[in-house]
Amino acid sequence: MPDPYARPMGMLVKPVLFACMASVALTGALAAPLRGHAASAPRQTVRVLPVREIERRVIPMMQGAQYLGFDFDPQTAIYTLKFLRNGSVIWVDVDGRTGRIVRRAGN
Repeated sequence: MPDPYARPMGMLVKPVLFACMASVALTGALAAPLRGHAASAPRQTVRVLPVREIERRVIPMMQGAQYLGFDFDPQTAIYTLKFLRNGSVIWVDVDGRTGRIVRRAGN
C-alpha cells in the first residue's frame, strides 16, 4: 500500500520552489536600483584623526583622572573617551575630524 502522504509532499515541493525563486528574483530586481543610485552618488571621504592623536590631545587635560578607553561612532566621526575620577565616570566627546572637544559629561 502506497504512503498516503507521499503524493501531497511531491505536489508541495514545486510551488514552494517557485515561490523561493520568485522572491529571490524580486529581491534582486528591487536591490538593483538602489545599487545604481549609490554608485552614481559622489562619495565623500571624511578624514578622521587617529585615536592616538586624539588621546595625545585630551588625556593631559584630564589631570587626576584614570583613562579607561574610547568608543568611536563612524557615522558622526565622534570619539568618546572615558575617564574615572573619584569613583565617577567622565565622558569626553571629541570631533574626530578636528580634535576639538564637543561635549563633556560627568564630574
